[in-house]
Amino acid sequence: MYGNNTILFVDEVHRFNKAQQDALLPWVENGTVILIGATTENPYFEVNKALVSRSRIFQLKSLQSQDLYQVIEQCISDPNRGYGALDIQLVPKAVDHLVNVANGDARALLNALELAVETTRPDGENCIRITLEVAEESIQRRAVRYDKEGDAHFDTISAFIKSVRGSDPDAALYWLARMIYAGEDPRYIFRRLVILASEDIGLGDPHAVSVVTSCANAFDRVGMPEGRYPLAQATLYLATAPKSNSTMAFFDALAAVEREQEDDVPLHLRDPSRDKHSFGHGQGYLYPHSYREHWVEQQYLPSSLQGRVFYQPSDQGYEADIRQQVERRREAQLAALVDGVGVALPEVLTFSPKDPGAEQWLQRTLSQAGERLGEVRDRLFALTTIERHHVILNLNTRTGLLTWEAVRRVPEGGVYAWVQNEAYAQAFLEQAERLPELRRPTVLTSGREIGEVRFDRIIGRNVLMAKEDKAAAVQKMVPLLRPEGAIALAETIHCHTQRLYKLVDAASFSKRLYKDLVKAEEAIYKDDADPMVNWTEEDLLPLFAEAGFKAEIQVEQTSTMLPITAKTLERWFSIGREKPSYGDRLSAVLSTKDIEKVRQVFTQQLQGKKVKWGGAIAFVTARRFV
Repeated sequence: MYGNNTILFVDEVHRFNKAQQDALLPWVENGTVILIGATTENPYFEVNKALVSRSRIFQLKSLQSQDLYQVIEQCISDPNRGYGALDIQLVPKAVDHLVNVANGDARALLNALELAVETTRPDGENCIRITLEVAEESIQRRAVRYDKEGDAHFDTISAFIKSVRGSDPDAALYWLARMIYAGEDPRYIFRRLVILASEDIGLGDPHAVSVVTSCANAFDRVGMPEGRYPLAQATLYLATAPKSNSTMAFFDALAAVEREQEDDVPLHLRDPSRDKHSFGHGQGYLYPHSYREHWVEQQYLPSSLQGRVFYQPSDQGYEADIRQQVERRREAQLAALVDGVGVALPEVLTFSPKDPGAEQWLQRTLSQAGERLGEVRDRLFALTTIERHHVILNLNTRTGLLTWEAVRRVPEGGVYAWVQNEAYAQAFLEQAERLPELRRPTVLTSGREIGEVRFDRIIGRNVLMAKEDKAAAVQKMVPLLRPEGAIALAETIHCHTQRLYKLVDAASFSKRLYKDLVKAEEAIYKDDADPMVNWTEEDLLPLFAEAGFKAEIQVEQTSTMLPITAKTLERWFSIGREKPSYGDRLSAVLSTKDIEKVRQVFTQQLQGKKVKWGGAIAFVTARRFV
């Protein structure tokens, strides 16, 4: 009409619904109007994307203190839009109080100033004097930028949660006070704290959830304003508690469920109440409470997931103890897997072919073997005193069984791990990446020289066991050890290992066959050409004496329950593999027909059962002669 552009100003534009906002689009696009919308909400959430994309967004910040001082000056000096026509005197402390409590809000400041002027009577000189007391009465409550449904709400609760997570009790109390002062629902805050107690504290302090829920119940009983005490107590408890987010492991498990093909529930874990007789559901399940320490080795994960680790304990609070227990058991389990290769016991390797892919589930289920190896580790470290500053060499590192324990015991020293080949070294380095760089063990292989490093302690498991020249192996330790150093070794004595013929009933064979079976199996452990079996504990003492060591040897008998599976029997009696099996060894004395008879008896009497498996370990401690 007037040949000028039209400006359409819409206050609180977010209150227009979607259809109303869409109705503005064509007129904005053809230039009929220049739209200016004002909103106290986040426009990216509350305004249509089409309008936002055609707009330029300006965020209005809170006024600074100097701005508010200027607002007061303009208000009392402008005769038309302010109180310039009146004689008004504001004491400096009153001005400071109004600016401070207004908190960047000019509207709150002007309202307070208006109230102060309009309610204060002039004195005898017709001067309106605004004192600090008048200012305090005029603006009794600080203006807080807070909207329960807007950005201020989400930003403030975010700052509160991050402060608690970051273990800053002062910041946590401040943001809590901001929310309570602005009228936030305390029950909403409690809900967020309950979540945080599990998400960010978890097993770092298992009592955290109980404390928060108890405080929430107390709040429901007493209400406000006294309910602020349990609210503050819950906040302070969580802010000062040790932190752990290990419960996030659930989401790793959930991701595995989403990504991978779903496997059947193992038969022994299924509900036996309906299909036990028809399909064998529940058959083979071991009731943990019937065993020592209320625990027994058993497969719980589906076969395709055996060995998968979801839970990673933190090193905080209560969970630090859990972490050490879990890690030590896993290390022992891994050692059982690598050493036993699905058979559980190192002794069996004397007549079992190497099959790295066989029965991977044993990483978890051979827990008794893992427990036994854990006992060997603890026994070995108990034999020699280790100081925090010592430098330790593990001479035969295949797993982290001894190395990780050494790392835990010498935080101010160092650990070196001698690894047999590059494949083991690479796997070991991948495990070491979980540690801080300064605490990682140094990995040594045959191609890497030790240099001038000398060690306070040399440890190892089965270092000498398979060496053809055990005397030379002992001599090589001499230059590696400091004069006051010590050696601690655990050596499996294979000549004392369990005899298989003792596991079955002799009456199941003819006298001739049983006699030949005993002869053939005993010959395995009397082979002078086999360094695994051609020695006893008595042969070790002279070797150390010749090298200048005073050695002591303690022999301990071992016993564990070994499950005999069809695959176990298959490995024992397989013929013609790279490494001679039990069946190959028997063939030196028994005929093929006799071996087949032995296999039938073993299958009938042992398959599917657990047998008591005996052995012996020599614990060697040595120091140089003084």
